[in-house]
Amino acid sequence: MTVRRIILSAAAVAALALSQGACRHKYDNPIVKKTEQPDKQLFDKAIEDLEKNKFEVARMEFTTLINTYDSSEFLAKAKLGLADSWFRQGDAHGMAEAEAEYKDFILFYPTMEESAEAQSKVCDIHYQQMQKADRDPQHTLRAEDECKQLLVQFPNSKFAPAVEQKLRNIQQNLGDGEMKVAKFYMTKGSLFPAANRYQTLVNNYPLYSDAPDALWFASQVYNQAGDRWEKQEAALLSQLVHDYPLSRWDEDARARLKELSVPIPDADPAAMARMLYEQENRGSISMLSRFFGAFAEHPNMAFAAKSGAPSMEPMRPAIPANVPPVAAGALGTSGDITVSVPVDASALDTNPDARIAEPPVPDAAAPAAVAQIGGANPTALTAAQQNAPKPQKKGKIQTAPKRKVQIPPAKPATAAAPQQ
Repeated sequence: MTVRRIILSAAAVAALALSQGACRHKYDNPIVKKTEQPDKQLFDKAIEDLEKNKFEVARMEFTTLINTYDSSEFLAKAKLGLADSWFRQGDAHGMAEAEAEYKDFILFYPTMEESAEAQSKVCDIHYQQMQKADRDPQHTLRAEDECKQLLVQFPNSKFAPAVEQKLRNIQQNLGDGEMKVAKFYMTKGSLFPAANRYQTLVNNYPLYSDAPDALWFASQVYNQAGDRWEKQEAALLSQLVHDYPLSRWDEDARARLKELSVPIPDADPAAMARMLYEQENRGSISMLSRFFGAFAEHPNMAFAAKSGAPSMEPMRPAIPANVPPVAAGALGTSGDITVSVPVDASALDTNPDARIAEPPVPDAAAPAAVAQIGGANPTALTAAQQNAPKPQKKGKIQTAPKRKVQIPPAKPATAAAPQQ
């Protein structure tokens, strides 16, 4: 009996130790230097509480260190730990506070190695909240902007490769959204808007997994539109053969180009190598994942590209081909406004200002000319026009003429009959 109790007690102690160890999440950026400095001890205590998920206590200790030891060598680490405490908290409020703290850290310490890590955490904040393509794209667009910011500001950091892959995943999700919109236009019969969406999708996200399908569907729109759109159809088919040589539409595109008597372009060797790599490394979605994917909040990135440089330019929607050049802005002014410093400093004093210029005095012959252009003779007025009443001056209201009302005289009152 005693041995059994000892075994049970030992098992309980081991389970308690394992549970405490499981609740402890090791911090990414600890400082292993052991000193007796009070700021270092305060920092170590805050890190220990942060690893035990005591976020409020850790934030109080980080804030105390920042406010008390303003010249401490652990000041930057404490500010980063303060942001990490909000990030580890994980809720919507914590993510918003973490993004603000990370941005402040990058602003105050732009040359530190941890600034790239802070920017990658900002990207993760929106990447983890990214929803599927048929839902609100707010966090998807923000994640794209923040990932691009890291690749531009910290291109040589160790976080750049992982962020680059996240950017490919993000653009895959954005491409799915554009594909759904294009299919919707195609279903309702808006063919040219659908073709424009397909072409815009390929131009902005060339690594999108269904980009060959988008090019083929757009070419079919111009094929149905008639012979006057053969030039647009041939351009899309040539792009399909050159940039996506291993797609399922390659043979059909080559045959159609031969019918149009258009030279068939050679396949791009770099594009062929990239598509071979994608076919070998592309993931798959199981039947179970497909079933539960309809109820999932976040997208499945199995088909996203694994190689190639993602697009760094903002999305620029194209103008449908059936829009006239004047309406599309191809002719006339572009509407762009430029500002430049004048060479002559006295130009403002010597040149007339259009804002204070008096309007030109109209010529007396102008009304007659205008009337003759309209086909009327100003001297030949009809009788109705001559007898028409003159318009009243501005400010006076024309009223009907007053009429005199004659009131009949009142009848004299009759005396009352005397009572009998």
